[in-house]
Amino acid sequence: MTYTYRPTGVCSTQIDLELEDGIIQSVAFTGGCNGNLKGICALVKGQPAQEVIEKLQGTQCGWKPTSCPDQLSKALRAALDEAEK
Repeated sequence: MTYTYRPTGVCSTQIDLELEDGIIQSVAFTGGCNGNLKGICALVKGQPAQEVIEKLQGTQCGWKPTSCPDQLSKALRAALDEAEK
């Protein structure tokens, strides 16, 4: 399944992801820190979404209460919830 998420409180404006049986097939961010986010996308590809959620949730960016990795965890949670419907 493909899923689009609109993050809040961060520089990136959109997260597009593809999951298959709970495994991350691809992730792409629009906006944000290009190199860092490309690295994160490469690292999470092929990983179980639930494991990535557990590792990334709650990550902060400087003084912000959230970050792009934290928003990715929220996007993955929303996609998994949508897939269960």
